[in-house]
Amino acid sequence: MSKTTSALILAGGSGKRMQSNQPKPMFELLGEPMIEWVLSSCETAGLSDICVVTGFGSEILEDFLNRREKVYPTVLQPKRMGTGHAVMEARNWLREYVRYDGDVLVLYGDCPLLGAETIQHAYKTHCQNENAVTVITAEALDPKGYGRIIKDKDKLLGIAEEHELSDNQRTLREVFSGAMWFNIRALLFALGEIEPNNAENEYYLTDTIFILGQSGYKTGVYKSHNPDIILGADDRRGLLKLNDTIRRKLIEFHLDNGVEFTCTDGVTVGRKVKLGSGVKIMQGSILSGETSVGDNTQIGVNCLIDNCKIGSNCNLNSVQAYDSTIMDNVSIGPFVRIRPGSIIRNGVKIGNFVEVKNSDIGEKTAIAHLTYVGDSDVGSGVNFGCGAVTSNYDGKNKYRTTIEDGAFIGCNTNLIAPVKVGKRGYTAAGSTITQDVPDGSLAIERVPTVIKEGYSDKKLKQ
Repeated sequence: MSKTTSALILAGGSGKRMQSNQPKPMFELLGEPMIEWVLSSCETAGLSDICVVTGFGSEILEDFLNRREKVYPTVLQPKRMGTGHAVMEARNWLREYVRYDGDVLVLYGDCPLLGAETIQHAYKTHCQNENAVTVITAEALDPKGYGRIIKDKDKLLGIAEEHELSDNQRTLREVFSGAMWFNIRALLFALGEIEPNNAENEYYLTDTIFILGQSGYKTGVYKSHNPDIILGADDRRGLLKLNDTIRRKLIEFHLDNGVEFTCTDGVTVGRKVKLGSGVKIMQGSILSGETSVGDNTQIGVNCLIDNCKIGSNCNLNSVQAYDSTIMDNVSIGPFVRIRPGSIIRNGVKIGNFVEVKNSDIGEKTAIAHLTYVGDSDVGSGVNFGCGAVTSNYDGKNKYRTTIEDGAFIGCNTNLIAPVKVGKRGYTAAGSTITQDVPDGSLAIERVPTVIKEGYSDKKLKQ
């Protein structure tokens, strides 16, 4: 991809039929805003110079864009007067690339399935044919509602919307994907010639094709073999259908690569998720973000795994885990929450109703049930009894607990951080530990039992 290429993403749409105050490109596909899919495709295709045109709900879009790792410039279209007008608002940004005789990809922020490969192949065609504009198209089984590609033999004449079609043109199945490669000099020229000659009194970017053709510029198409590139969503039903389409395609991809799905009801695997051979995923589970799962691991019923690295030969059942690392041969669940910043090392066993937060759990440690481990560094071979708690927060500050190799934490022990239990240290059941426990020692920290005989009898008489 040439260094003089850039992308202009039109993201000012409101999506009225979504019945929402959110800009249309911010509606999610498998947990990510559609515009994130578009940005990722452009970045993967090698387009490092990107500008986003915002409009409706611009503050929502700006907030999202500013939280990305790479932040791009934006241009506001304060009054929505068509796609051509949106590009006009970015003319100053486009002029930065004129001196390099650059090319720009103009595309919509709510067409998430236009992939990097299509972008690159289309640009290759654009350059080889020395086009001023190259429209990216695809064949649609049902072209209704899409702009049709109008040609005279192989010459591109323009794009006609549904209401503009003649009876003969309604049979055309080659449709507009929403993306076009432009030579920037030619685009700036054509923008100066567009007129709002339509019922909506708007400036249509597609009119530039006719203008350029009439002015002696070369126009052409790149027809993708992937019909999915045209898919979008105009309403909630369409968004559901789009999500379901890509969800099933990703599951099929993983099936072809040795992953087993016992039932796909409620199963979602994000586009960035990596699954090893022999992974087994059961119903109701969601894997998202930059999650990776090692070979022969089972993701059991109703798991939610986000941005986690999970090793091989693990078994997770009804687990919610976020931004954490789970190593090999680990068994977790059911009803366990692993919060961000946690490391669960090889051979750990975590039972039901356990929460681990920002903690490092050493190899072959067992946390059986009903336990909270927060802000802790736990060694190997440690055993937690039922109901143990690391009390890491005093209302103002958080402190860490250290539990060294081979320690035994008795049932209903409260460890008041900052505190340390040494190697092979024991805490007696029901203790509230406020002092460090030396290696090999038993700590008993209980309030003496006080018995008041006849107390309940007197109370009941009152």
